[in-house]
Amino acid sequence: MNNKIKKILPQIITVLFVLGIFGFFTFNAQNNMDNRGIDFGFGFLTQESSFDVQFSLIEYSGSHSYARAYLVGLLNTLLVSFISIIFCTILGVIFGVARLSSNYLIRNSAAWYVEFFRNIPLLLQIFFWYYAALRALPVPEKAGPWFGVTYMTIKGYYIPSFIWTNLDIFLYSILAVIISIIIISTYAKKLQENEGKQIPVFFISLGLIFLLPALTFFIGGVSLDFEIPALKQLSKTSYVFDGGIGLPPELIALVLALSLYTSTFVAECVRAGIQGIGKGQKEAAASVGLTPNQILKLVVMPQALRIIIPPTTNQYLNLTKNSSLAAAIAYPDLVLVFAGTALMQTGKAIEIVSITMLTYLSISLAIAAIMNWYNKKIEIKEK
Repeated sequence: MNNKIKKILPQIITVLFVLGIFGFFTFNAQNNMDNRGIDFGFGFLTQESSFDVQFSLIEYSGSHSYARAYLVGLLNTLLVSFISIIFCTILGVIFGVARLSSNYLIRNSAAWYVEFFRNIPLLLQIFFWYYAALRALPVPEKAGPWFGVTYMTIKGYYIPSFIWTNLDIFLYSILAVIISIIIISTYAKKLQENEGKQIPVFFISLGLIFLLPALTFFIGGVSLDFEIPALKQLSKTSYVFDGGIGLPPELIALVLALSLYTSTFVAECVRAGIQGIGKGQKEAAASVGLTPNQILKLVVMPQALRIIIPPTTNQYLNLTKNSSLAAAIAYPDLVLVFAGTALMQTGKAIEIVSITMLTYLSISLAIAAIMNWYNKKIEIKEK
C-alpha cells in the first residue's frame, strides 16, 4: 500500500501543480480583462469581417464573417503546407540517395545542395525568392507563353483551369483505382511473403491509373475542357490575365523556400536511414544476383524507412509551423488573415491567439498520427 502511495503521490502533486499554474494565469487574465472592460467570448466569429483577402480557395469577401476569414486562412495554410511537403519529400529522397552515390560529381553536388540551402535562414530564402527572383519576371503585357498556355509574370503564375462534365463519374473511377491498387498491393505482399513470388505491382497500378479514368471519357460521358488565360487590358497602362487559375507570387515564393529548405533535412534523414542498414545485407543481396537498383528497392529502402520516417515526421511538422512565416511576404495564411488582420480589427487577442494555437496543434497532431500509422504499418512483425 505504501509503495502504491509513493508511486501515485508525485503524479497527483504534478497534476495539482499544473492545474494551479493554469488557474493562476486564467484568473489573472480574467481579472485584467475585467479591469479594462474587455469581454471574453467568441461571438465575434459571426460578425462581418469587413476586409478582403487577395487569394482564397473558397468564395470570400468583406461581407463574410470572421469565421469565414478563419477558414480562408486555414485552407491557404493547408495548401502551402501540402504542396511543400510533397516537393520536399521528392527532393529529399533524390538528394539523400545522391549523397551516397559512387559518382564523385553526383555525390558532391548533392552535398553542396544540402549544405547551401540548410545553412541559410528560411526567412532570407523566402525574401530572396519573393523580392529578388520573382520580381525579375516580366509584367503581364510583356510575358510570353510557357508551353503555349501558361504565363509566368511578376503578378503570378497563370495556368489553364479545368471545366468538367460528369466530374462525379471521373472521381468514382479514381476511387476505384485507389481501392484496386490497395487490394493488388496487399495480395502481392502476401504472395511474396508466402511463396516468394513477385508480380509487377508498379506496372499494374500504372495501367489502372490510366485505363479506368480513360474509360470514363469513352463510355461514361466525361469530358474535359480548358479555359486558357487571356491578357486583358483594364486601362492604358494596366493589364491582367482573365480566365484560368492565377497562383500568386507569394504562394510560389513560399513553396520554393519551404520545399528547398526542408528537403535538405529530409535528405539527411534518408541518407542516415540507408547508412543504418548493414553492409552485409547489401553484399548478400548482390551475391544472389540482385542489381543495385533491386537492392535499393527490395532490400535497403524497406528497412531504411523504419529509420527515416520518425525524423522525417519532425521535418513535416517543422515545415507546417514554418509556413507561418508567410506573413512576412503578405501571403494570406492563418497567421496573417486571422491572427493578424482579424485580431487588429476585433481586439480579441486571447480568443484569436488561442484558436490559432489550437489549430496549429491540431494540424501537427494529425500529421504525426498519419506518419505514426504509416510507421506502424511498415514495421517488421515477427511471426
